[in-house]
Amino acid sequence: MFQTTVSPDGDIVTLIRGDQRARFHAIWLRDNAWDPETRAPGNGQRLIALRDIDARTHITDARFADGQLHLTFAPEGRSIVYDPEWLMTHRYDRSHDRTAGWLPRGVETWDGRLMDHVPTGDFATVRSDPAARFAWLAQIARYGFAKLENGPVEDGALFKVVDLFGHIRETNYGRKFEVRTEVNPTNLAYTGLGLQAHTDNPYRDPVPTVQVLYCLESTAEGGENMVVDGFAAARRLRDENADWFDVLSQHCARFEYAGEAGVRLTSRRPMIELDPDGALHAVRFNNRSAAAITDVPFDVMPSYYAAYRRLGQIIDDPGMEVSFRLKPGESFLVDNTRVLHARKAYSGAGTRWFQGCYADMDGVRSTLAALQDRRPEAAE
Repeated sequence: MFQTTVSPDGDIVTLIRGDQRARFHAIWLRDNAWDPETRAPGNGQRLIALRDIDARTHITDARFADGQLHLTFAPEGRSIVYDPEWLMTHRYDRSHDRTAGWLPRGVETWDGRLMDHVPTGDFATVRSDPAARFAWLAQIARYGFAKLENGPVEDGALFKVVDLFGHIRETNYGRKFEVRTEVNPTNLAYTGLGLQAHTDNPYRDPVPTVQVLYCLESTAEGGENMVVDGFAAARRLRDENADWFDVLSQHCARFEYAGEAGVRLTSRRPMIELDPDGALHAVRFNNRSAAAITDVPFDVMPSYYAAYRRLGQIIDDPGMEVSFRLKPGESFLVDNTRVLHARKAYSGAGTRWFQGCYADMDGVRSTLAALQDRRPEAAE
């Protein structure tokens, strides 16, 4: 059972449910009204701008009727109905973790101990069952990666993976790229050498936020795929040495790629990127694509390189990695702003053929949210 109070000046409404209390400002409540004059019923987009709301907006009456909160606004003179559950879900009157490197809601860091619980889905089931697709995508949102098993073994099958949540992000590599041994390759990913864990394409701005790698052939020895949680690595660095965390988040690195005619991609971004409120936003780490670092002050450069070295050591720590060997028809997807991926060295005997492509996390989050709305509990 909800109760409510209004401050004497009408600027603040307090919702009370048991020992829960949440305050809301009148201007925020008016801006977030869901009546049909404020929001389009079909898509929920606002029909008014903030300039249409009087800066003197305050509340003259607050009451409950049929479980809904009815608020009257002045000087507008309108009564608008609110769902108190929606308000509590979207409350901003709560304690906030402002420690640099805090994690967005629903994100869980991990290390090598996740090896026995690698997030995995079955291709056919994820494709046909909305509940299974929701569960698979939820693991990607939570851990930043997931495998998909028992897919078709055919050229372009990875497009069917992307169709589960979004759209291909085409680049200068095309809609997809091939990953197998080549003579004089333009990119080290196409050799049999092992690769250090890295994020892809840090030289792009914006960077592709999803990468899919799909196995079509794998008879060569070695070549296991591995992933490392960049958020876990960044937070470990922060806990070891806050100054080193700060220097990598407060100064930009530079990345570049010029491996083919007519292409010269460059970006300027920090290796550890934070939102303005300190939340971890992205990690960019790719030694192969690092350009000369020129945006760090002279006196800070030694500390920057010490932090850079230590972050690399943390990423290389075997205790941080989860590794697995993909069979034909299997694939994995990574949030390329968070999870670093790598490949261990493989021999020249046999064949190894992967196809890769890029997409974006907004598709993952959109599909996940749409499926959430269709879940039985969402309708209750």
